[in-house]
Amino acid sequence: MHAKDILIDGFGRVREEVHAAVEGLGPDALNARPGPDANSVTWLVWHLTRVQDDHIADAFGLDQVWLSQDWEKRLGLGLPRADTGYGHSSAKVAEVRVGSGDLLTGYHDAVHERTVGALRALTAKDLGRVVDERWDPPVTLGVRLISVLSDDLQHVGQAAYARGLVQSAEA
Repeated sequence: MHAKDILIDGFGRVREEVHAAVEGLGPDALNARPGPDANSVTWLVWHLTRVQDDHIADAFGLDQVWLSQDWEKRLGLGLPRADTGYGHSSAKVAEVRVGSGDLLTGYHDAVHERTVGALRALTAKDLGRVVDERWDPPVTLGVRLISVLSDDLQHVGQAAYARGLVQSAEA
């Protein structure tokens, strides 16, 4: 098995878990915050997808799906175009709301499709290419991809947990 196949599988698992976290939730449950400063399912899924979109686009020299496919307008969050959610305050998290889970999964699916397309063209040599020289040591493509995958998995796990808390409170 090639490294790219492992990465494609990993990002596929993120997609599956995103759908599981969102499926069947209405806007109230999606946007609910299990605690006063907790992140909602909406914010978590939007954020993990924005980070994946931003970082994969940068690493492969692609346009962000958020902008090129008008997801910024479709979700209508009113945030700055480059916002990924990094560093959001509790008040800013509260502003990230959607009217439908289909918007979240639609955006995630579009980013997933673009990510998998980029990964399919990957060679073993590509993984050693430096994509960010602001760090010591500089960040290679392989390290960046694992970083994004790790971040996605953590946030989708948090979204599943938030879903459970919200559903328990509704019962």
